[in-house]
Amino acid sequence: MHKRSFLLLGCLCVAIICFAQQKDSLPFEHADSSTLLKKRLLLVTKLQTLGYGGSLLALNQAWYAHYPRSGFHFYNDGGEWLKMDKVGHAYSAYQLSRIGHTSWQWAGASTQKAILYASVTGIGYQTIIETLDGFSSQWGWSWNDMAANTLGTAIWASQQWAWNTQKVRLKFSAHYNKYSDPQLEARSNQYFGGFFPERLLKDYNAQTYWLSANIHSFFPKTHAPKWLNVAVGYGAENMFGGYQNTWTAASTFMDRTDLKRYPQWYLSLDVDFEKIPTKSKAVKSLLFVLNSIKFPAPTLILSNGKWSCQWIYY
Repeated sequence: MHKRSFLLLGCLCVAIICFAQQKDSLPFEHADSSTLLKKRLLLVTKLQTLGYGGSLLALNQAWYAHYPRSGFHFYNDGGEWLKMDKVGHAYSAYQLSRIGHTSWQWAGASTQKAILYASVTGIGYQTIIETLDGFSSQWGWSWNDMAANTLGTAIWASQQWAWNTQKVRLKFSAHYNKYSDPQLEARSNQYFGGFFPERLLKDYNAQTYWLSANIHSFFPKTHAPKWLNVAVGYGAENMFGGYQNTWTAASTFMDRTDLKRYPQWYLSLDVDFEKIPTKSKAVKSLLFVLNSIKFPAPTLILSNGKWSCQWIYY
């Protein structure tokens, strides 16, 4: 997720600015509505160009500039990280589409066009990153990544077309892993970073991706609060390399294949923040941002065929 986070930050800035300026209704019926919408459309176009373009430049300098370039090539990474990176791709494409849609709606695009533009945004910018990967000697163009990108946008777009809302959301949570084993802690500092924000974005062992479904949206006659969700999550543990737990540190070969790499599944409650009623533009913007994150809650965990419970999991 760490490379894609640059794009998410860029488009998030666009959405927050547009969302914060929303009024309860757009003055479509007024004589000057056409001029107003043209100004909004121009503003969104400029902000997206600056946000996405700036994030790509920052990504190139912070990431790709540190690795050798190569001719365009393909790379099969379908088995890496127990699919955690692929779920991350789907999550990023989903969020890019969701955020882009808010911007285009505010600009006055029709329902169909807003969905189309947002879908192109979700797929398009992920494709740019994949192309950059294709010219880097450390990676390559991955059709598995593109499939995950397409799936993430499809999850968002299909619901928007069918229901004009998101009954099921893709969300993310993470925690900081501190390893008591000095060798593993050194590896984590080397590979995932030593600072808290780096670890959250790079350490797949600390990440969980969720499908969060709103109860009231599927069962409107229920007495459950309109903001209450049920979430199913996926994560993995003991991964200290893409395929296996071996690496080289200070010219010494490290072999930690004694650590079993395994996936985990989660069942928990969640909050659909955008269903919390408020009239404040600032609060609406905050709730919009928070709806990309899973709310900490009691969680059932299925790991290595055994169930366990954690009172607060994030």
